Amino acid sequence: MRKRILLISTLYLLGIGYSQAQLFSSKKNYNKPYKAKFEPYSSVGFGLGTASYYGELSPINDPINATFKMMRWNVTANYTRHFTPRFSGRAALTWARLAGDDYTFSNGRTNFDGNFVRNLHFRNDVKELSAVAILNILPEGRNAFDRPFFLPYIFGGLAVFAHNPKARTPESFGNNWVSLQPLGTEGQGQPGGLQPYSLVSASIPIGIGFRFRYKRNWDISAEAGIRFAITDYLDDVGGGYAEPSSFAQADGLGVAMSDRSREQIAARKGGDRTQELRRIIASQPENAGLPPNFNPFDRTITIEGSGPGYPRGGGNKDIYLLTAIHVNYIIAPKIKCPPLR
Repeated sequence: MRKRILLISTLYLLGIGYSQAQLFSSKKNYNKPYKAKFEPYSSVGFGLGTASYYGELSPINDPINATFKMMRWNVTANYTRHFTPRFSGRAALTWARLAGDDYTFSNGRTNFDGNFVRNLHFRNDVKELSAVAILNILPEGRNAFDRPFFLPYIFGGLAVFAHNPKARTPESFGNNWVSLQPLGTEGQGQPGGLQPYSLVSASIPIGIGFRFRYKRNWDISAEAGIRFAITDYLDDVGGGYAEPSSFAQADGLGVAMSDRSREQIAARKGGDRTQELRRIIASQPENAGLPPNFNPFDRTITIEGSGPGYPRGGGNKDIYLLTAIHVNYIIAPKIKCPPLR
């Protein structure tokens, strides 16, 4: 009897042990460390920064002067959705002013005599809508409030923008800012000429940035992004000099804004061009016999590189660089309560 009771007890204990082993060998592995799932979140930001233009009036082959001599401003607002610890998407609206001036860039610099002779300038307020993907170099934490103090990132995407290049007229026309595209300064819109360029275009933005955690709900970021535009007319310069006879404007403004090489006073800056233009003309072989104090604005004197038959611009598409300091507010995600059992 005692042996029978001992056998039954042993079998009972073995059954309990087997059921416990089955329980702990189920899908959950309690020896494996638990990894929290990333909780997506959003942020909104506002930024201020600089804007630089690279094109015919500010050649990128002289990057320091091109970046800083005619640097202007930009303001921006954005919305960012953080999808994973490394990947985010951002939509932004930016208003940037771009500017260039042949006189400012080339005055006193003999390697840019062609720019000085051309004597064009512009400003252009670009209104840009961009959508970019952001890749964090370092991963974020598990949620919006587990962000690292320092987070470098890169970005790239697509932007569309509206623009309208303008320039000051000569003193004889009042020295006022006017829109250049309607004037067809390279013969656009005239019989046999080019089609007017569009005032809506696109660009490809790529760049790098750094994000710093400031407070629980606030970040500060600094970034620089270059935009490769698909237009060569951010500066209204992209083709050749048009024949003056091709312009239909009765007041002659289109002709005056097309070829500005004979203007004595640089319209935007107000500097006198006489001495420098005289030096350039005298250095050209076909003008070797001119007297020392000739009038460089005499249209009977040829200026090599200026006038019908010569390129006014052209080449690569325009580029612009935007930098900004952003202040970003973290939108706190809703707290998810565990389900009741």
